[in-house]
Amino acid sequence: MPDPARDQANGRARDTAPGREHESAHDAVRDAARDTSRDQDPTAALQRVLATLSYLLTRSRAHERQAMQAGVTAARSDLWLLMALEDSGGVSRVGDLAALLMVEPPHVTRQIGQLETQDLVERTPDSLDRRARKVAITPHGRAVLQRLQQTSQAGLHEALADFDDADIATTVAVLNHLVAYARHKHDREERQRGRGPS
Repeated sequence: MPDPARDQANGRARDTAPGREHESAHDAVRDAARDTSRDQDPTAALQRVLATLSYLLTRSRAHERQAMQAGVTAARSDLWLLMALEDSGGVSRVGDLAALLMVEPPHVTRQIGQLETQDLVERTPDSLDRRARKVAITPHGRAVLQRLQQTSQAGLHEALADFDDADIATTVAVLNHLVAYARHKHDREERQRGRGPS
């Protein structure tokens, strides 16, 4: 004789059985994606997803958990500065770093001072200007950045396991375009305020 309560319990057990957690998580992600994009303009759906993703990825507790998994103690802002240095070839001027991070140079100078005490960066002479100094990422700083990135990439591999490389490459292209647009808009606004490069 059918037992609805028993059938429902068995269904929950099947959904949470070993090997099914991953599948259930991906089902939930796909359902959420359909729900957020249903009856919406694609651009509006993208804006909502980006806002939600930004909130989820920038929570301090999420970063602390990721840093703990990587075995490092670095603030989220430290990670961004180390990434900016790495993207600049490992060495950069303070002004160039500030422009890349879209913040004021004094803010970067203070942060560099804090990172120096942790042996994450070091100041080096500028061969083109003896009065100026550049900032370089140290071997320790590069190792910290690498561990954090490996931990982050492991999470992405798990989250994107059901998507092929072409889908991911398209997503990267769209997001890179948005990053370039945001930087261009910031630079234009700074020039209009007379604070950016001419």
